[in-house]
Amino acid sequence: MADSSVLGWILCSLITLVALCAAVFKRRNRKGISVPVNTVLTSNGECGSTDASHADVIIVGAGVAGSALAYTLGKDGRRVHVIERDLTEPDRIVGELLQPGGYLKLMELGLEDCVEEIDAQKVFGYALFKDGKHTRLSYPLEKFHSDVSGRSFHNGRFIQRMREKSASLPNVHLEQGTVTSLLEEKGIIGGVHYKTKDGQELTAFAPLTIVCDGCFSNLRRSLCNPKVDVPSYFVGLVLENCHLPYSNHGHVILADPSPILFYPISSTEVRCLVDVPGQRVPSIANGEMANYLKTVVAPQVPPEIYDSFVAAVDKGNIRTMPNRSMPAAPHPTPGALLMGDAFNMRHPLTGGGMTVALSDIVVLRNLLRPLHDLNDAPTLCKYLESFYTLRKPVASTINTLAGALYKVFCASPDQARKEMRQACFDYLSLGGVFSTGPIALLSGLNPRPLSLVLHFFAVAIYGVGRLLVPFPSPKRIWIGARLISGASGIIFPIIKAEGVRQMFFPGMVPAYYRAPPVVK
Repeated sequence: MADSSVLGWILCSLITLVALCAAVFKRRNRKGISVPVNTVLTSNGECGSTDASHADVIIVGAGVAGSALAYTLGKDGRRVHVIERDLTEPDRIVGELLQPGGYLKLMELGLEDCVEEIDAQKVFGYALFKDGKHTRLSYPLEKFHSDVSGRSFHNGRFIQRMREKSASLPNVHLEQGTVTSLLEEKGIIGGVHYKTKDGQELTAFAPLTIVCDGCFSNLRRSLCNPKVDVPSYFVGLVLENCHLPYSNHGHVILADPSPILFYPISSTEVRCLVDVPGQRVPSIANGEMANYLKTVVAPQVPPEIYDSFVAAVDKGNIRTMPNRSMPAAPHPTPGALLMGDAFNMRHPLTGGGMTVALSDIVVLRNLLRPLHDLNDAPTLCKYLESFYTLRKPVASTINTLAGALYKVFCASPDQARKEMRQACFDYLSLGGVFSTGPIALLSGLNPRPLSLVLHFFAVAIYGVGRLLVPFPSPKRIWIGARLISGASGIIFPIIKAEGVRQMFFPGMVPAYYRAPPVVK
């Protein structure tokens, strides 16, 4: 009897406990409070889901932006699901030069060790060549730690290091698959449809989907108004055992018809990028490209590089890629966000793409950190509109400089454009603030759009002054007027595309003051 009484007491207790749990669950649902999933508390005091069946954030693409973002959000405790089309090491001819400003952002994200063990080379500035003359432009790094500089490397090695680091976090799931479309319901993005590498069609859900699938993005059209311009192509070569005139510097040759770049990507290799303007490049298959490089380009490279350049052409590993430019023109969409080259591109002449991407990640991380719940998509979307304004100082400075410098550095039969090009070279050769100012802008160390505009028109005025001294003539005055007009025609359309108010008067944009949503 005693045993029966004990058994009855136990059964009664269990039934009571189940009934109480059901009552609590029902009450919480009536109040609109979701049942908490397992959470992980990070060193920052942030929390996120660790439920394997549901992610807080889906990231499409694991390139530089996607991998860095996955690690950053994962470190803050978010459950991150990354879907990348191809997880093998990429082999690209761009994305190989990280400016000092970008390296500082890498440090801020805790990813600076990703440039270690890949034979990355420190870069301390640029050397500029024109018509047999040259000048060295050093990064203004005096106020920074001795480890701060630019870095150049094989793009694929860098990306693999970041993928490994992000995948090392227990709450980051990195998967190979191809995202075919965004999952949309009533105007809200709730996840993605994708195919695994085995061809299986799956659906992944998350309250926030961040698209970082690169310059060839097939998802951006529903999230922005893409106006992609292709002003030129890069022809890429790798020079082996080549000694550059200035070690640990990028080299820019103001050639005809457009610039040529050289920079180290390992201790034994130098990347050469030859810019070819227009929508067509000479054919590689029929030997037209090799002939172009030997007859048109080779005579314009510095003598120290000539033999290595010709040997690289003869070796035959010649590659091309389009240089794309696309201003950021987002359609704020609940549940989704664009980042990286899928969102914003500029001419790669100045090597600013990774710096912009890493800076954007820092901005987004700071916006998301106060939020423990991402499920209210409309409210989150309205709050994240501030992202588009807060990113502008860095992004618009680098974007505008890239577009303006490319147009100035290209050769032109127009006399006013020739004078502007020469004035730019001579202005930078003056040294002091005339070189450190522009190079600080280019390196991402001084992201101030107004400073950029002042330096750009200072170059134009310097060019006019050279024309009018010692004796102005009607012809020289006319060329000077056209020089100022041409300079305005170069920079003002770029500024307009970037957004005048966001670029120079961000405080006038209402979204600039958006506060984190209040948790009810």
